[in-house]
Amino acid sequence: MMTAGEGNPENLSRASRRIAGVCVAVVAGMLGLSYASVPLYSMFCQLTGFGGTPNRADAGPDHVLPRQVNVRFDASVARDLDWRFAPEQASQKLQVGEVGLAFYKAKNLSDKTISGTATFNVMPAKAGVYFSKIECFCFTEQQLAAGQEMDMPVQYFIDPAIDEDENMRDVKTITLSYTFYPTHPRIAGSTSPTQRN
Repeated sequence: MMTAGEGNPENLSRASRRIAGVCVAVVAGMLGLSYASVPLYSMFCQLTGFGGTPNRADAGPDHVLPRQVNVRFDASVARDLDWRFAPEQASQKLQVGEVGLAFYKAKNLSDKTISGTATFNVMPAKAGVYFSKIECFCFTEQQLAAGQEMDMPVQYFIDPAIDEDENMRDVKTITLSYTFYPTHPRIAGSTSPTQRN
């Protein structure tokens, strides 16, 4: 038995609009969360070293240990970024706690100005919590004019706390990897590493 107003087209239309509105809000919320999850996850990884993400530091440690670690350097470029990007050295051997300085080189192969941002990680992933960077081109967006070449430094160290971790005893080599992706043009006035045409 129908109650008063149950079959009323106006009530059905209002209910349909309400359901459609809820669906749109849910989809918009899910899209918002998916966009927010990337920077939030990145921030979490940078703070904790989770997933092989190196930490940031203001300065190197106050002591150096005799233990040596071989640091390998790796580089790649996203398919839609017309840059050449490679490390200037294949590897460096340094003592735990010693501050190292390595260089990468990037060149814009296109005929227009392009901006890029580098993502990074270390392997094995468990070493991420002990690998820290003081200065790095990956901290900011980089911009290269058409045909421009740039030296990109990274200053880093391996935390002496690695020596107290039984799980890290087998680590003799750590690989630092970067991948450059295209971004929007950089805001005028931002800083960049030493440029070379």
